[in-house]
Amino acid sequence: MKATFTFAVDGLAVDRFRRLKASMLLYYMQEAAGKHFEMLKDPRLDTNLFWAVTRHGLVINRLPMEGETVTVETWPMPTTRVAYPRAVYFYDEAGNELARATSLWVLMDPESRTMVLPGKSGVEVEGFAQGDEVPVPRSLPSRPLENSASRSVTYSLLDVNGHMNNTRYLDWVMDLPGSCYHAGHTPREITVCYLSEALEGQDLTLGWQLEDGLLQVDAHRDDARVFAAQVKFAATDGQKV
Repeated sequence: MKATFTFAVDGLAVDRFRRLKASMLLYYMQEAAGKHFEMLKDPRLDTNLFWAVTRHGLVINRLPMEGETVTVETWPMPTTRVAYPRAVYFYDEAGNELARATSLWVLMDPESRTMVLPGKSGVEVEGFAQGDEVPVPRSLPSRPLENSASRSVTYSLLDVNGHMNNTRYLDWVMDLPGSCYHAGHTPREITVCYLSEALEGQDLTLGWQLEDGLLQVDAHRDDARVFAAQVKFAATDGQKV
């Protein structure tokens, strides 16, 4: 079963160039997934588990501008032994495809903060694959990167589950190249792997490198790896990457 949801691209959703922030695609995916699950779930099921995303993979044709409307079409893919994959397509008002994405979702126990496998959760989601979805993102191996930046998890970054929301990781990633780079470049492919929760008060070190249009990020907290990301950019306005 597919579902569609519509979002208006307002001033809070865009960057300084009035383009939709890439992190808002993750926000739209998150909202669509939550609403769709509420439509699909068995009303008799009572669980205190919460959903968390472990991977995102996106392919972007165009980021819409302020004032546009985005339609999100989403459906669950077949459940695996450990996760619930979900496909998402984004369209503009004319029906042109803006982007497509696949995400991996898991269920978490709020007390132990550990993952609960689908076979033990009692949560069944009937999914299907139509054949042209973005492949489920692979893991991003840890590697040394030439630059380093420090970030702290603050109150405003948290969501209702008490940890840093998945959309904010991509904001951190996009902050690294700066405005001058973003002025002439737009993201085309994005992979984010979430490896550990980031909680309020924790300090993270972001190793990063931007070379030939490929931005790589690997974030650590003490000895724990928290997330990794990879963004492929394309040049705009005649500039070369």
